[in-house]
Parts: sequence; C-alpha cells; structure tokens
Amino acid sequence: MKWLGRFFDFYLDASIHVAFAVFSLILATGLILNIDVGRHLPFSIFFGTIACYNFVKYGVEAEKYILVANRYHKNIQFVSLIALAVAVYHAFFLTFETWLGIGAIVLLTGLYAIPILPKKGNLRNLGLLKIILVGMVWAISTVLLPVIAFKKPMVWDVCIEALQRFILVVILLVPFEIRDLQYDSPKLKTLPQRLGSTNSKSLGAFASIVLFFLTFLKDEVSMLDVIGKGILFLGLGMTMFVTKRNQTKYFTSFWVESIPILWLCILWLLHEWI
Repeated sequence: MKWLGRFFDFYLDASIHVAFAVFSLILATGLILNIDVGRHLPFSIFFGTIACYNFVKYGVEAEKYILVANRYHKNIQFVSLIALAVAVYHAFFLTFETWLGIGAIVLLTGLYAIPILPKKGNLRNLGLLKIILVGMVWAISTVLLPVIAFKKPMVWDVCIEALQRFILVVILLVPFEIRDLQYDSPKLKTLPQRLGSTNSKSLGAFASIVLFFLTFLKDEVSMLDVIGKGILFLGLGMTMFVTKRNQTKYFTSFWVESIPILWLCILWLLHEWI
C-alpha cells in the first residue's frame, strides 16, 4: 500500500487538492449568487491553480523548477505544464472581460512569487501583506470572476460575498501560519509572530463570526446562504480550536484545505432540501 501513500503525497504536493478547493468555491458562488458558472471557467481556474501554485512553490528559482534533476519534481513539472495547457484551452471560451480578470490574478501571483523588492525579495516575504494578497487572489478568482464571466451586475450582494470569501481565506491561512512558525524567519513578522499562536487563533475565531453576520447585510438573504454560512462558521471555529503549533503531517495540507470542498457538498445538499 506504499504506492497509495506516495500517490496521496503527490496529489497534495502537486497542488491538485488546493485546486479542488478553489474549484469548490467557484461552484459555491454559483449556488449562493444563483449563477450558472458553466464548465469552462471552473476548469480553467482549476487547472490554472495547479500551474500557478506549483510555480509559486517550486518555480521561484529556475534550478528548482525548470532545470530539475529530481524525478519527483519532474513529475510535478510535467503535471503543471499539462494543467497550464488545459487551463489555456478552457480560457479561450471565456469573455475578454474574464481574460482581464485572469490577467489581474496572474499579476498578483507574479508579485507574490517573483523577487521585485531590493531587500525583501517578493511580497510573500512581507508577513501580513502575504495574507492579504492571497485572500484577494482567491476572492477575485472564486467570486468576482464568475460574476464578470457571465456579465452579472456587480451589486452590493456580490461585494459582500467577495468580502466574506476574502475573510474565509484569511482564516484558513491561520493554521498554515502557525505551522510555519518553526520555519519562518522572525523578520517576516507573520500574524502568529506578531500576536502569538493563541491570539492568532482567537482572531481567526472572531473573524469567522464576522464572516457569518456579514450575510445579513445582503439585500437578498436566502436560507441557503444563512444555513450554509452558519455551518461554515462552526467548522472554522472548530478548526481554530484544534489548530496547534505541532501539527500532524496532513492537518493543513489536507484537512484545512478540504473545508471549501466539504462546504460545497453541504451547500449542494441544502440546495436540494431547501
């Protein structure tokens, strides 16, 4: 059964799991905002996420991504190139406005990964700014792009949903930030380095409350949205409670990143029942 463990590790290391999380949030947006997101946009973002995340993780230094000798990383490189090709194929069916949105995401990803600052290198080394940037990319990808792609009006409810999605991603990053405390340089000034693990978890729990109650600021408040966000709020609060500095190997890389996938499944069930 060792091959199964190796396959599972590759599934995580090649960013396929996080791509499913992004894919799930796009479909969740469709359910909440009553948008038919089609298939080309979700698949373009799904495969684009694999390529972009692997570039961020492995591609900052050419010798780690382009000129690789390690067989394992060559396989990840191959999957990334195939994913990029499929993402471009699906992107050809999208509108010009959607292309502009994707361009903004690619630009933000480039700012995150490519060294552009004299002393800090890239923006991922700027502690809190890293969290804000990642939250923005996910909010644009999973909320604003579906609205733009299908030419829906950018109404107040869309803005609230985008803000909630931003907060969701920031909360999900807290366990990752706590996990990386043992590796991060003190110069990064990450959230746990500034506040400590306990206070960071408390902030994440408070943010989950804010996320839930923002639902009631929408002009059209559906039962699906209220119950769905309520369940999400409970799940995020529980995640903050069980998060600790010495985590198991798969706590963040699998379980935390599974929250959007599980949430989509709950929304699907609610959509059928309500």
